[in-house]
Amino acid sequence: MPTTVRRSTRTLPLAPLGPENPLPALLPLDEAHTLEESERAALPPQMARQVGYGPLRTVLPTRVLDGYGRRRAPATLETVVLENDRLRVTVQPGLGGRIASLFHKPTGRELLYVNPVFQPADFALNGAWYSGGVEWNIGATGHTTLSCAPLHAVRVPAPGGDGAMVRLWEWERLRDTPFQVDLWLPDESDFLYVGVRIRNPHHRTVPVYWWSNIAVPEEETTRVLVPAEETWYFAYERRLRRIPVPEWQGADLTYPLHSRFPADYFYEVPDGARRWIASLDEKGQGLVQTSTDLLRGRKLFVWGAGPGGRRWQQWLTEPGTPGYAEIQAGLARTQLEHVPLEAGGEFSWLEAYGPLAADPAAVHGADWARARSHTGKRLEAALPRTTVDAAYTAWLSCADTEPEGEWLATGSGWGALEVERGGFALPGTPFPAAALGAAQQPWLHLLRTGTLPGSAGDQPPGPTLVAGEWRELLESAHPAQGSSGSELDYHLGVAQWHAGDRSQAVRSWERSLGHPGGRGPTWPALRCLAVADRQDGHPARAAERYLAAVRDARARLDAATPAGRAALGALAREAVEALLDAGRPDDAAEVLDGLPDAEAQRGRCRLLRARVLLARGETAAARAVFDGDFEVEDLREGEEVLNATWEALTDDPLPARYDFRMRP
Repeated sequence: MPTTVRRSTRTLPLAPLGPENPLPALLPLDEAHTLEESERAALPPQMARQVGYGPLRTVLPTRVLDGYGRRRAPATLETVVLENDRLRVTVQPGLGGRIASLFHKPTGRELLYVNPVFQPADFALNGAWYSGGVEWNIGATGHTTLSCAPLHAVRVPAPGGDGAMVRLWEWERLRDTPFQVDLWLPDESDFLYVGVRIRNPHHRTVPVYWWSNIAVPEEETTRVLVPAEETWYFAYERRLRRIPVPEWQGADLTYPLHSRFPADYFYEVPDGARRWIASLDEKGQGLVQTSTDLLRGRKLFVWGAGPGGRRWQQWLTEPGTPGYAEIQAGLARTQLEHVPLEAGGEFSWLEAYGPLAADPAAVHGADWARARSHTGKRLEAALPRTTVDAAYTAWLSCADTEPEGEWLATGSGWGALEVERGGFALPGTPFPAAALGAAQQPWLHLLRTGTLPGSAGDQPPGPTLVAGEWRELLESAHPAQGSSGSELDYHLGVAQWHAGDRSQAVRSWERSLGHPGGRGPTWPALRCLAVADRQDGHPARAAERYLAAVRDARARLDAATPAGRAALGALAREAVEALLDAGRPDDAAEVLDGLPDAEAQRGRCRLLRARVLLARGETAAARAVFDGDFEVEDLREGEEVLNATWEALTDDPLPARYDFRMRP
């Protein structure tokens, strides 16, 4: 059959994403993939430079997604399906452009781990993420802020006129870098081709991060093969160690379930060697991924066989579902690194995904050199390296092809706003003005008039743009007619904070509180000042400001609206943490008591209630909260608050339902 591209749908149990958190993310969520300065000193020079380059101070201008729950109901997702006579590829453009399924028709095999549910969890840089399929991680160390966001998608001609190609693209907002992902299936090909391009349209160098993350079935006999004899081992103790492949400390770690705890293995693929990684079962069958040489890194992530890793596997799907491991490919050796992309430059490469069948005796034999050599030869026979290089050259000639006809999906309006501001020419990836929406309108008004409209008094302020060019516009802006300068100063403070100018940010927020009239909301600036106080080691002042912010927000926000309710809940959760830190559990209890019922019943608030009770010496009541069996919907990867609170309550063993520990 000729290659086809069509719209389709996928119905599955789904937990809604819920509203965005309206509070600006002045601090990054706790990211486990960081390294102490003393650890960096022992690394190879280039790796050490890239580990220390372009660290993320905040996830601004994106907003945190933490409004999801754990209650799922059948729902339909829009998909795009590419198909030839060998493969059927299902893509979810509305959820990060992820490949949800890669089905090999001749063998009837699904090559990926396909999650039977959509269950957000707190793994992305800005919160919500979900497991399964192939995701495109761009921006900074961690899962992309676009994990659950829509991408633009169109149908364009494939290289050489060989059928149709699906183009996905968006504006990545952490680094302000547009990118595209082109997917196509040559006729009679067993391999999906993926062309990727990241562009820097600015007059400055930007830090870039990319890892293609592939979820594959995890079975006792599954082995991950890669052309390497060493790997950089990184686990949740935050140490980076160079160890041999495949065996270390008496275990063959190329089998995912041989690891006890969750861990990353970043392989040292020798210079000049072909870049590939494969996951093969007991029959020597499975998925292989290969690429052109620019995508140098290869990685295995495992959940491990311990109770914490197994609990996380259950958390991300539903009971009875098999687990998964991740094989990955990236621009650097490790995911702790960012790579500089020069002004006006671009990175581009080609990836290929498809089935591989190898001799199981060779794959699973004790001779690692033979196992990887044999697998590499089977890949070469199935898809020669020269074929991949030629496909990359052919794709480059049409990477700028302008979309024509009907769009398959529409992303956000942020790219259109940036193109309007910067006048960027980005052939092949248009960001049309028609995509501009309500979130972009105040900033479009600022760009065109030099004034910034305010928000409705019973709703939280809209998102803040923080790039240097927008900060300069804010510095010279005026309030729109009918609004005070309070909200303008608030936004300016957020942009200054993001730039690292914290003293100026504090001045702007203090100025926001002092505008004539005194009738506007003070809680947005008070909350920001409280965050600054906690960072600067002033817990008592932070507690006072948080308490004042909560009281002002209660009087002003409309709790019947999703945004108002989300703001009240998020503000209360932060305030309780600060009040506990300041030794004021009674005030913390008062904050929790004032929440709307829907927010008070969320798992995070129930956990905070237990911590408040514990701080007041009411141990039995705190234990009763745990005995009531709650779930912290937004539990963060690597977060240890559940087991730490339990250990403060009792010497009893931690119940399995609360055991998410990712390290010994």
